[in-house]
Amino acid sequence: MVAVSAESPVDQYQTLAYDTALSTVLAVLVYAVVKVSLDGIRQWRARISVLIVGSGPIGLTAALVAVRSGKVLKLTLLDERYRSALLCRPQQIALDPRSVRFLLDLGVDFDNMEGCWHNEHFFTKIGVFQEYLLSILEQKKKKVDVEIHLGTKFSEEYLRKMPRGEWPRVIVVADGSCGDSCSVLGISSDYIVESCHAYGANATIERPDQRQVPTPEIRAHSLYFDLSAYGIDTVRESRRSSQPAAKPGFHLKIYGTFRNRCMALACTSDADSKMMHFLRHTANSSIMKNIFHQSFNAYKTDIEPRLSELTLHHMQCSRKLFQIMLSYRRVSAAYIEGDNVAVTVEGEAARVLNFDTGCGVNLGLRGLESLGLFIYRTATALDQNDVFEALSAKLQHSRHVAETFRKSGLASAVFE
Repeated sequence: MVAVSAESPVDQYQTLAYDTALSTVLAVLVYAVVKVSLDGIRQWRARISVLIVGSGPIGLTAALVAVRSGKVLKLTLLDERYRSALLCRPQQIALDPRSVRFLLDLGVDFDNMEGCWHNEHFFTKIGVFQEYLLSILEQKKKKVDVEIHLGTKFSEEYLRKMPRGEWPRVIVVADGSCGDSCSVLGISSDYIVESCHAYGANATIERPDQRQVPTPEIRAHSLYFDLSAYGIDTVRESRRSSQPAAKPGFHLKIYGTFRNRCMALACTSDADSKMMHFLRHTANSSIMKNIFHQSFNAYKTDIEPRLSELTLHHMQCSRKLFQIMLSYRRVSAAYIEGDNVAVTVEGEAARVLNFDTGCGVNLGLRGLESLGLFIYRTATALDQNDVFEALSAKLQHSRHVAETFRKSGLASAVFE
């Protein structure tokens, strides 16, 4: 006898449809798993070459960020200055707590760097900081192809000598406010200039007989100056300008080493007093010099000598108060289409303040906080659109850094 199936044609169709759907789902799942795995492997293996122009504090930190990203096959660092010129810079830098945390995450060991701590800020000389970062990069040569070319200028001739197939995927421009690398790359030199709603003046004193060691900064607030000889009633002015919500008067900051002492004097624009108006428009340059002279002697440390009339000629200072302005590039990230190169501009090459606070390096380091992700996204980009998205995010972050500093940067650097 022959067995006959009891399933109806409808049941057979449903079974076939179920099997087909299950097979399709399994095939899609297998495809998705394989694709995700392959994409993961591709992203894990993705490596690119990076060129950094400038080996100042920002350029060297950018190099360290690039190496730590894990996506750099070859790193090239250029600077037209030679090593001796880089390491002998006498200026002092002050790293605020946020910058300290950022550098700690990059592996910087402050215990092995000459400097001093004060109020969670780390103070060291630029040359010391640069030498330390250069030593770290030298150590990274064991894992990453790192080439450091000091005494080499980034120029059109340098680019012409580079074979087209060997161009870097990412170029980081960090050659300072006077660098011309952006013009070499064809990046617009259009700047946006905005007021920080404050007025300031700077002074520097060079004393070769004093020691050149890192020194904590000194801050003083609510200062008024005796300008009665010029018709300004200081006492009456101070009483009228006092406001419970804000510190009135001027803010003084003394920073730098004993040999290269610097001072910053500032006041907010809403403290519009006769004194501020007078110091903004005076044509007598000796007034500001006398103010800095008296302020330094009043607030200096006990162990450093006073400024006398004989040593006053060592001081250089602003002739009068000026409006504190922040200038930043309208375009700080670009794409060179024919060569498939993404460019980002960092540090003072991207944004610069016309007023020295002794904390300028922190503004540059803020911009580098998004550099690691930018390099990662560029290295793992599937197409040009992914690169454009990475550039757009970098540009937005750069603008956010500038806007944040314009609104509150001076408060933490001088006013608090």
